[in-house]
Amino acid sequence: MLNLLWILLGGYVAGMLLPLCLFRRPEAQNLAASASAAVATSAGVVLGFLGLTSLEPISGSLTSTIPLLILAIRLDPLAAFFVLTISIVGLAASIYSIGYVRHLNRHASPATLGALFNAYFLSMTLVVLADNGFFFLLAWELMSLLSYFLVVTEHEKADVRYAGVFYLIMTHVGTAFIVMAFLIFFQGAGSFSFEAFRHPGQPLHEGMKTLVFLMALIGFGTKAGIVPLHVWLPYAHPVAPSHVSAVMSGVMIKTAIYGLIRVYFDFFGGQFPWWWGFTVLLLGATSALLGVMYALMEHDLKRLLAFHSVENIGIILLGIGVGMIFQSYGLKELAALGLLAGLYHTINHAMFKALLFLGAGSLLYATHTRNMEEYGGLLRRMPWTGLFFLIGAVSISALPPTNGFVSEWLVFQSLFLGFQIPAVFLKLMLPIAAAILALTGVLALACFAKAFGIAFLARPRNAHARHAEEVPVPMRIAMGFLATLCVALGIAPVVVVPLLDRVVTPLAGISIAKNILAIDGWALAPVNVEFSSLSTPVLALLLVALSLLGLALAVTFGGRRKPRRYKTWGCGLNLSPRMEYTATGFVQPIKRVFSTIYQPTVKLETEFLDESRYFAKRRHFEFHIEPIFEKYLYDPLVAFFATLADRLKVIQAGSLHLYLTYIFVTLIALLLLAV
Repeated sequence: MLNLLWILLGGYVAGMLLPLCLFRRPEAQNLAASASAAVATSAGVVLGFLGLTSLEPISGSLTSTIPLLILAIRLDPLAAFFVLTISIVGLAASIYSIGYVRHLNRHASPATLGALFNAYFLSMTLVVLADNGFFFLLAWELMSLLSYFLVVTEHEKADVRYAGVFYLIMTHVGTAFIVMAFLIFFQGAGSFSFEAFRHPGQPLHEGMKTLVFLMALIGFGTKAGIVPLHVWLPYAHPVAPSHVSAVMSGVMIKTAIYGLIRVYFDFFGGQFPWWWGFTVLLLGATSALLGVMYALMEHDLKRLLAFHSVENIGIILLGIGVGMIFQSYGLKELAALGLLAGLYHTINHAMFKALLFLGAGSLLYATHTRNMEEYGGLLRRMPWTGLFFLIGAVSISALPPTNGFVSEWLVFQSLFLGFQIPAVFLKLMLPIAAAILALTGVLALACFAKAFGIAFLARPRNAHARHAEEVPVPMRIAMGFLATLCVALGIAPVVVVPLLDRVVTPLAGISIAKNILAIDGWALAPVNVEFSSLSTPVLALLLVALSLLGLALAVTFGGRRKPRRYKTWGCGLNLSPRMEYTATGFVQPIKRVFSTIYQPTVKLETEFLDESRYFAKRRHFEFHIEPIFEKYLYDPLVAFFATLADRLKVIQAGSLHLYLTYIFVTLIALLLLAV
C-alpha cells in the first residue's frame, strides 16, 4: 500500500508541475493535468479499498524543523473510506475536465487551473490522512485556500469575486473554531498527535469537552454547510467551474463530516451526553428541510444543487446524530446502525451530487446559461446528458433502486428504532425527525421533477437551447461512470455494508454487518426481518420486469393500430415556448404553503395599449425570496463589526510613538502573565 501512496502523491505533484512546463500549449496542459489527476485518483481508489480491508492501520511520519509539526499520516478504515470517496469523485472530475476546460479557455489558463486542481485533491487527501493536529490544520488551510482560488477562476466577473470573498471569510471563521478545539486537545494531551488526543487518560473535564464539541460543530459545520452556517454554498458553488463544483459539493464538504466523526467517535471514544447527539440531530433535520425548501425556489440550476447539498448534509447528520444518541444510552448496535446509515449516505451523496453538477456543467457548456427558464427540449438534443441527469435526479430523490433510496431508508430505520431509548422526550423527537425526513424526500422529488422537466422536456426557450449539441465524449464518460455507481450502490448493499461495517466497528465498538444483512445478503434487515426488511436487488428486478411487461403489452395491443402523428392540441392556438410551464409557476403552490418561511416579494407591472386598457402591451414580473439568515443574522453581525471597527480606528492615529507604546504595554502585560 505504500507504493500506492507514493503513486498517489507523485501523480498529484506531476499534475501540479507538468502543465506549467508546457508553455503555450493549452490542450497539452489540460491533458497533462487531467491525466495526472486520473492516475493519482485511480491509485487512491485502490488504496481506499485496501485500507478498508486491511487488518491493521498503516502509518508513517516525517519530522520537520517547525516546532510541534510532525508530518504524520495514518490510513485507518475511517480515513480509507474518505480517501476512496474523494478519489472516485476525483477520477470522474479528472476525466470530465478533459472536455470541459475548453469551455474556460477564455477565462483561465489550463496550466494554472490544472495545477490548482491537482493541489486541491492532494490537500483533501492529506486532510483525511493526517495523524497530527498541526499537520491537519495546515492541510485544512491549504484545502480552503486552493478551493478559493478555484472558485474565483472567472475573477473578471463581479459576482464571482464577491462569492470568493464571502467563501474565504466563512471558511476562515470555521477554521478559527477548529483551531481552538485542537488547542484545547493540545492543552490536555501535551501533544498534537492524534494518538494523544484519543488517549483515554486525557484530563479534559466535562466543561472543556462540551466546549470542544461546540467548537468542532461550528468549525466543521461551516465547511459542511449546516444551517445557519450554509450561506456561502449558494454563492461559491454556482460560480466555480462545474467540475470543481462537483468536487466541492461531492467531497470537500464531506471532509467536515470526517472531522466531526473523528472528534466525537474517535478522540472522545464515543463517550458523550445524549444532548450532543440531539443537537446534531436537530441541526440535521433543520438543514435537510430548509435546504430542500430553498432549492425549490431556485431557477439557477447550480444554486439549486448547492441548496440540495445543505439538504443532504442534513440527512447525513440525522444518521450521525441518532447514532450519537444511541451511543450515549449504551445501545451500541443501534449506534452503529445510525453511523453506518450516515456514512452510506455520505458516499451516495458524493456520487449523485457530483453527477448532477457535472450534468449542470454539460448544460452550461451547451447553452451558455445556468438559468433553467432558458432551457427546454434538451433531451432530444442531448440524450446522454439527459439520461445521466435523470439517474442523478432519481438518486437524490431517494427513489428505488438507486443509492439514495437505500441510505435514506437506513436513516429512517434508525429513527424509527428510537422507541428503544428510555427517555420519553427522545421517543417523541425521533419520529418527528423521521417525519421531517419524509417531507424532505417529497419536496426533493418535486424539485427534481421541476429541474428535469423544465430543462429537458417541452420545447426550447432560446436560441442556445434550440441549437444545443451533445457534450464531448470525456464528459459523457465521466457522467456515465458516476451514474453506474449510483445504480450499483443501490442494488448491491451486500457489498457496501460489510465495507462500511469495517469503518463503524472501531468507532461504535461493535460489528453489525451480520445483523443487517439477511437472506444471504439479498435483503437488509436493521433489527430483524419481522420489524423491517428491504431487498433492493429483488426490487430492481421487479421494476425491470414490470417495465418489460408494460412494453410488451403496448407492442402487443398498440401495434395493431396504425399510428397517427399530429401536433399537440392547444385550444385552437399554435403552441409556443411562452405557453410552457415555467420554473416559477411549477413551485407556486409550494411557495404559497410555506409563505411564512419564504417571505416572498412579488412585483407585477402591466403596461396597457393606448387604444384600450383591457389589452396588455407589456408585463414585467419579479419574484424574490427573502434571504432570512442573511437579513436577520449575518447583516446585523456585519453592521456591528463595521461600527466597532469605525470606532476603534481612532487608535490607529499614524503616530510611530503611539505604536511603540502599544508594543511596550503589550510586552509588560505578557511578562506579568508569565510570572
